[in-house]
Amino acid sequence: MKVHFWGVRGSVPTPLTPQQVQSKIMAAIQRVTPHDIVSEDARARFINNLPPWLFGTTGGNTPCVQLSGDDGTEVILDAGSGLRAMGKSVSPPPSKKYYLLFSHYHWDHIQGLPFFDHAYNPDMTFEVYSAFPAAKKILARQMYRPYYPVSFESLTKNFIFHCIKPGELFRIGCFDVCCCKMSHPGNSYSYAFKCNGKHFVYATDVGLSQKDFARTPEHVAVFENADVIILDSQYTVAEAHEKENWGHSAFCYAIDFAIHWHIKDVYLFHHEPTYDDRKLNAILTAARWYAHYVEHSGLSVFIAQEGKEIEL
Repeated sequence: MKVHFWGVRGSVPTPLTPQQVQSKIMAAIQRVTPHDIVSEDARARFINNLPPWLFGTTGGNTPCVQLSGDDGTEVILDAGSGLRAMGKSVSPPPSKKYYLLFSHYHWDHIQGLPFFDHAYNPDMTFEVYSAFPAAKKILARQMYRPYYPVSFESLTKNFIFHCIKPGELFRIGCFDVCCCKMSHPGNSYSYAFKCNGKHFVYATDVGLSQKDFARTPEHVAVFENADVIILDSQYTVAEAHEKENWGHSAFCYAIDFAIHWHIKDVYLFHHEPTYDDRKLNAILTAARWYAHYVEHSGLSVFIAQEGKEIEL
């Protein structure tokens, strides 16, 4: 299976500002030496050796993750503004079908659907899975006037809605899927996908608390021994303390959670919109240090970045 990040930012879309672009350019120029500009190869080496936070960006679109199965099954996890970018960049699958799963329906996780080109193709089918019985009404409501000029009825008529229950196993293509409820205002659900011996988890928008570490049957089925987890880690510890009960976690809590459930790789996700690329890189560095400090078995820690692809 493959996982592709189309949107990784939390709360609101966060494009780079002109000041941030200028700061990146200034920081890069300050690193240049005469040896770095003597030839085209030298200039290319200089660019390639810049820190990732300086050469590129983590991204500013809100959550959208594409999961591709070994059998061609295409799953979309959340429909944040990253979904628009996905629609502009990829052709629909040969099956003309997407499976669309929502963690919950806060605005940053649904606002991309009205801008997803493929949703207007009458030949496309969308099978929507959600633990919220009112899923269709919720998605349609954001497209009512005066909020949006085009109604939900203008999308393909082939939207099929399935209401699921936590702990209940269901099948999507090659994937065995189950979900569990997490700690978040209004509730949020994490999903596990298992296929060909691989185990992937999508767990955004969770303010990790003691009950999320409890070994309930639902939690065990979703988290235990996962190969990869995409996990909410929006805040530093100080900000998580200030924003208690806002429904998001500090990066060190995410590390504790991954270690507790014996997960191999964790991708920090749902980035705070006020954090720039330099701060996000500092958080990644701190998270890796913390993982090594509390657990020496080699938990791998990464940062979710738009355009990045994971292969399991």
